[in-house]
Amino acid sequence: MRHPDFPSTVAVPPAWEASLRLAFAARGERTALVERRHRGPLLVQKPLYPEGGICHAVILHPPAGIAGGDSLEIGLAAGAGAHAVIATPGATKWYKSLGRAAAQRVTLELDAGARLDWLPQENIVFDDAHACLSTTLTLAPGASAIGWDAVVLGRQASGETWARGTLRMDTRIALAGSRRALWLESARLDAGSALRRAPAGLDGLNVMATLWAVGEGATPALAEALAETLPYRADLRAGVTRLEQDSHAMLLLRVLGARMEDVRALMVRAWSALREPIHGVPARPLRLWAT
Repeated sequence: MRHPDFPSTVAVPPAWEASLRLAFAARGERTALVERRHRGPLLVQKPLYPEGGICHAVILHPPAGIAGGDSLEIGLAAGAGAHAVIATPGATKWYKSLGRAAAQRVTLELDAGARLDWLPQENIVFDDAHACLSTTLTLAPGASAIGWDAVVLGRQASGETWARGTLRMDTRIALAGSRRALWLESARLDAGSALRRAPAGLDGLNVMATLWAVGEGATPALAEALAETLPYRADLRAGVTRLEQDSHAMLLLRVLGARMEDVRALMVRAWSALREPIHGVPARPLRLWAT
């Protein structure tokens, strides 16, 4: 998709189209990666088992960034009783788009009793990028999931601001067989939007993140306990909300910050506190987070 303000006479490089399909199934006391199909530059490393029977997989995107016109599709299915942990080795970089939008669409499907930790590293949106991120999670009864998305507006490490571009984020979390979503959000942000400075918006902060935790353990008491640990200061603030539908519940954690390091540390602490109540499994920080 070409941005309307971009001159049509400027040559643009060809776009990448890539897809990855993963399926996990319980095999005795271990979860196995039973399907792994890919097209284009989107791969997964060999499964690892640092927690015994829980299957850990790392998604790789060899180009190391998403350019204008690129389209990435990631699909994951976890069978009954399976438990998978998905991560990425580094931040996803959204490059200057040369007038074209780039997109990443993630679809996660969990059967009864399945568990998922969806823990990608942050998205860094370069100046003049037009990024579209979409995540859809569908859970059968008894399934549980914890996941997050984090976005850095501009390359902070290089001193670059996000002065031009657009960001769109669509998220849908629903119960299998239900027409109503447990949580549905569609957000669009322009680089020049007044919301970036407004106190009711981003309030001048360039890092934002959302963590969702869905499962029977998402109780009011857990929400209150998490809320008591959250900071609220000028450069880092967070809040938690509990949502419920048809006896199913989820916790939604929102974070705004000035530095990705602080936001990441807060998200890891929250995941560590939520994992056992939500999944029934103690938290074990990923080795990737220490590299």
